[in-house]
Amino acid sequence: GRQHCRISDQETNGKNSTASLNDFSDPVYKEIAITNGCINRMTRDELRSKLAEFKLETRGVKDVLKKRLKNYYKKQKLMQKEPTDGDSYYDYICVVDFEATCEEGNPPEFIHEIIEFPIVLLNTRTLEIEDTFQQYVKPEVNPKLSNFCISLTGITQDIVDKADTFPQVLQNVIEWMKQRELGTKYTYSMLTDGSWDMSKFLNIQCRISRIKYPSFAKKWINIRKSYGNFYKVPRNQTKLTIMLEKLGMNYDGRPHSGLDDSKNIARIAIRMLQDGCELRVNERMHAGQLMTVSSSTPLEGAPAPQMPRYRN
Repeated sequence: GRQHCRISDQETNGKNSTASLNDFSDPVYKEIAITNGCINRMTRDELRSKLAEFKLETRGVKDVLKKRLKNYYKKQKLMQKEPTDGDSYYDYICVVDFEATCEEGNPPEFIHEIIEFPIVLLNTRTLEIEDTFQQYVKPEVNPKLSNFCISLTGITQDIVDKADTFPQVLQNVIEWMKQRELGTKYTYSMLTDGSWDMSKFLNIQCRISRIKYPSFAKKWINIRKSYGNFYKVPRNQTKLTIMLEKLGMNYDGRPHSGLDDSKNIARIAIRMLQDGCELRVNERMHAGQLMTVSSSTPLEGAPAPQMPRYRN
């Protein structure tokens, strides 16, 4: 019959090991490996029952449940070996999901301009959304929105006509971030759903507005990459609605509203942090080009936000 898996909170109170964390002859790592094997053989109902026993989230597909249980057990065992420093992670994550001008089929020559700038401020200690920012932006190159864009985003012509231009909105964003002491009292990182928000939309918009690319947005967490690597799923399963579905959640709000998208991305980030994923910066802009950041790079918060200089 199936080998019985003994996984309980009591097991985490065993003897401390003096072996190095990297030493896989370490009995703690052997125990973790054996437990992982047991978890791999569990049915979905057994996984949910065990997660409920530990008062953990029980929603999600089987692979997500396995990862959640493995991570919980691993964390308990390693805390017994070497307590983690609670100050080693970002205090906040700023989730950004721009909406931009668009046309049906998005012809290659079309210039996308940001028309909604939302931020969702996620407190990584409480795992709660602490605050939000949202402003609409007046486009200058193509001031008239296409019917396709209005239908997709729900942003009307009247809304953008009354909005500030991008440099003013960016100034407001920076003031909002400064008031929350990001980069001074608190460490933080930006987070996006994919590479495009920073490497394409913000990059293009700064050129249109003739301002330098803001330093606080030069590095970010691409949650699609983090999700794919953590739950071991292919890239085509990392779209926003699919990530929510696999985690057992529904989309809240209106799809393609920048603020609602940002809130839903923050919900995914919260669940990943609960499941034991250390969301880390994995992309950056360098000399106008998108680059990958290695997972071995030391954890470093984004700088205090400053209004970038105008280009000559």
